[in-house]
Amino acid sequence: MIRKAVIPAAGFGTRMLPATKSQPKEMMPVVDKPVIQYVVEEAVASGVTDILMVISKGKRAIEDHFDRSYELEAQLEEKGKAELLASVKRISSMANIHFVWQKDLNGLGDAISYAKYHVGNEPFAVLLGDTIMDNPGDPVLSQLIVQYQKTNDSVVAMERVPMEKVHRYGIMDGEDIGNNLFKARSFVEKPQAADAPSNLAIGGRYIFNPEIFTYLEQIGRGVNNEIQLTDAMQMMLQAHPMYGYVYEGTRYDVGNTLDFIKTNIALGLKRTDIGPVLAEWLKELKM
Repeated sequence: MIRKAVIPAAGFGTRMLPATKSQPKEMMPVVDKPVIQYVVEEAVASGVTDILMVISKGKRAIEDHFDRSYELEAQLEEKGKAELLASVKRISSMANIHFVWQKDLNGLGDAISYAKYHVGNEPFAVLLGDTIMDNPGDPVLSQLIVQYQKTNDSVVAMERVPMEKVHRYGIMDGEDIGNNLFKARSFVEKPQAADAPSNLAIGGRYIFNPEIFTYLEQIGRGVNNEIQLTDAMQMMLQAHPMYGYVYEGTRYDVGNTLDFIKTNIALGLKRTDIGPVLAEWLKELKM
């Protein structure tokens, strides 16, 4: 089983300013939960029990959210709001959650390198803290775990994107070996469409063997003068097989204003308590 997960959540969230000036983008509410709670719930539903969050200055709200709030709990109990009390208590008891501070914001690869001693010699998951995965069946991370158990090699979540959008993602070139599983041939970070080996984009969920830390230490700065995880994956691929799995589900990137609004509407419509009323309101709005 994959017991440990790393959630990088140190970025400034500049695409969501001014909302993120004093509020971490990972704490922006989608319907009635912060983004990062969806991410933690996916990890826990997939069997993860130990989570390391990589944060930076100004992210104290994330720590507070996953800590106990005794005054709030006492108030809810006093007012007889048992359902709300249970939901609040659950937040701090879902998993063992730890925090480490990324001293300088040097990219995703650098953020993950902070987990080396926490992870030890175990395989581990990485879930991006500003990306929600929605699937009515098995969580996306759980799907990756199934593939890891088949291969015992690192595996990343993949999705097909339009060629005009490949410059936004890490892209994989791979051999289709059936059942949505690809054996990786190469990885490249944010290529232009003319240079992209495929339209298979990395979708914000990974399972790595601990060897990845060796390569994170060896690579230099890449795109945007940052330590790119994709570059370490490409180097690791020369010595270790890696796989990509085209997952079932929908990815919501809430790191920009338009997608944030779309995510709230899409997930709000799925709620049995507010979905029907929201759908009717949208129909009226369209008129």
